[in-house]
Amino acid sequence: MEERRISPRLQRVSVVTAGFGQNMVLTFVSTFLLMYLTQYAGISKAGLLTVTGILSAGKVFDALNDPVMGALVDKTRTRWGKLRPYILFSAFPVAFFSAVLFCLPNGSEALKLWFFGACYFLWDVAYTMCDVPYWGLIGAAFREENERAKVISHVRAFGAIALGLATLGAPWLAKLLSFGPETTREGWGLAAIAVCVVGMSMFLLAFFNTRETRAYAYAGTGAAEQQSGLKELFAAFFKNKPLFLVLLGSILGFGRNVIQAGGAVFAVIAYNDEGYFTLIGGAIIAGMALASFLTPALLKRVKEKPLMIGSSLFAAAVYALMYALGFKNLYVMMGMIFLTGLTLGVFTVVQTTMIADAVDAMEKKTGVRNDGIAFSSLTFVSKLMSSLAILAFGAALASLGYEKGVTVTEFMQDAVYKTITLIPAVSCLVSVIPFAFFTLETESKK
Repeated sequence: MEERRISPRLQRVSVVTAGFGQNMVLTFVSTFLLMYLTQYAGISKAGLLTVTGILSAGKVFDALNDPVMGALVDKTRTRWGKLRPYILFSAFPVAFFSAVLFCLPNGSEALKLWFFGACYFLWDVAYTMCDVPYWGLIGAAFREENERAKVISHVRAFGAIALGLATLGAPWLAKLLSFGPETTREGWGLAAIAVCVVGMSMFLLAFFNTRETRAYAYAGTGAAEQQSGLKELFAAFFKNKPLFLVLLGSILGFGRNVIQAGGAVFAVIAYNDEGYFTLIGGAIIAGMALASFLTPALLKRVKEKPLMIGSSLFAAAVYALMYALGFKNLYVMMGMIFLTGLTLGVFTVVQTTMIADAVDAMEKKTGVRNDGIAFSSLTFVSKLMSSLAILAFGAALASLGYEKGVTVTEFMQDAVYKTITLIPAVSCLVSVIPFAFFTLETESKK
């Protein structure tokens, strides 16, 4: 049975809304997981080292998981296309395991850690199943470059807004659902369930209200037969030098995510109030949202490569200055964080656009288009950046001996502040090197 036609406007709105919902869930997990484990689930400083190990092992697994998922997507042929079926069938597992991460059972710390480890690996698999096809769908559904760039910018911009709502609203929602004067672990569990149900319901719009317009997305096409082997798919991917440079530059720039990973805990250490993170988070989110809307206009005047390099160098300078100014004056720090948010917004839009362009260039050169594998690299890198940020911050906390109830010293405050400022500064500076060598080969060999 032939599917109904979808208007271009409905398709754009649905893709952006789906990204909004997905970002609500991802932000909830990535921003508050460490805080939940240390402040509410009762994980000790020794247990925090185990959590760090679990996250590290998860990323090793992810190194195999994402590309394999991408290859599986590229080999899928259904009447719905090769990308949309995964969006349909991944929404519930993502919602379920994201919520379960905030519902650790009562019992010994060993039980909690085993439960967390198992659920984290299952969450990783489920999230890969939804994220790789989603980003590939943007490339498959929007063929015109300017339209695609605009959709990407809107996805990133509204993703930043979703990040803001989740970051600013989650603590209040958790307190509300604690049904008492104090926020409880049960309140966080109920908040996680609410966010995951709403967020992944919105994500399903990417299945119901989009269509894959590229002919080879459907069974029986010649192009599909040309891409039938995993060997051919991976061979085309490994030949894509521009794509590798974008990925390497992104990984080296993982420090951009440290504030998001550790901001809530930093607020407790620096100001003795996790609610202060709503102000810190609001500043970075405002910058990200504004930059995400403005970046398409910038790309009309400045090429992707110099814009990426310039924004990275500026970010490094801002983070260094932020450390020099200190955190005692909250409003000065918020101003600096707003500037880092601007650079992060530019980075996320330009990064996705550069990957899409690298895929287009390789298709022109080789005749093979591997959306699944290519965009699996984007999802892998995004998760790896987030996890490296969590690992860096978690390792800093563990080395300082921080846990709930410990006496906070000025040395501890300064060390944590260095972690969220100087690590990002060095990371952004080093990330410039691969981007400096980025070049597209847009001409096919005759």
